[in-house]
Amino acid sequence: MRLKKILAGTSVAIFLTIGFTCQSRYFSTFAQSLQIPKTAGVAVGPQYDTTHVYVAPQDFDRFVASLIATFGGTTTKQGVFTVTPTPSSTMSQLVMTPVGTVSVFGFKTPVPYPFGLERTGYLVTDVDEAIRAAKATGADILVAPFNDPIGRDTIIQWPGGVNTQLYRHTIAPSYAPLQTVPENRVYVSPDRVDAFVRSFVALSQGNVVSDEPRAPGVEIGRPTATYRRVRIESKFGKLTALVTDGHLPYPYGRETTGYEVTNLTDTLTKAKASGVDVLVPPYKTDEREAVVVQFPGGYIAEIHSVIKK
Repeated sequence: MRLKKILAGTSVAIFLTIGFTCQSRYFSTFAQSLQIPKTAGVAVGPQYDTTHVYVAPQDFDRFVASLIATFGGTTTKQGVFTVTPTPSSTMSQLVMTPVGTVSVFGFKTPVPYPFGLERTGYLVTDVDEAIRAAKATGADILVAPFNDPIGRDTIIQWPGGVNTQLYRHTIAPSYAPLQTVPENRVYVSPDRVDAFVRSFVALSQGNVVSDEPRAPGVEIGRPTATYRRVRIESKFGKLTALVTDGHLPYPYGRETTGYEVTNLTDTLTKAKASGVDVLVPPYKTDEREAVVVQFPGGYIAEIHSVIKK
């Protein structure tokens, strides 16, 4: 009996060390099954993590103006740079809004592979250490480290095929905290989601805050169905893994980021006035009121406000 108590206590300690919170019976089983490798902490903060948006040069200014008109915020000075390890030329500008930071690229030359396929850029404390940690968690290195005009970068691919740029500035940036942290929206298959979550949690040293096996299908354009939704929080910000069979109506799967705003109606009014098109009209679930929109230049995003209970 004493041995059983010791073993039970050890199991509880391991579960607490992993740091998951359980919001469903299914999630309890899932969390305990993960073998999280230990890695060094390389994440810095969500205000430094950017959504990467590629637009045509002729749409560049119009997109940036629409983003600022919708969310507010400021921009860095626009310039033309080489931001890839092989010859290329792109317009580049950072848009810092209260609800998330966006790196905008308008390539004047063809975009070298695999650039344009990465969804986000995460600031890390050390690129080499981040690469070692990424490899240890099962991620691939798609682009070996290279220097850009202001720092050093690499592109990794998480299990499940999700591409992310990791970067470090030569001079450390200093940005104000965000009013609300945006949600990186990742669509993954049922076969690869566990490997993805295990890898992301290990590298980010984050926590799974919920794993809902029967989330309302209206969130992915299938109101009569349910699907699995995993939410993670870390110094890389918020991430939601939407686990689907890929049977998705347009534009679901095209939106890379969900932006949280205080008043969705007011934000949508500003967005429409700045040339934003509504692709999915506002809908409500128990957790949020949301809409999917397309900005000038083609960028698709989810915007939501949290429903207070």
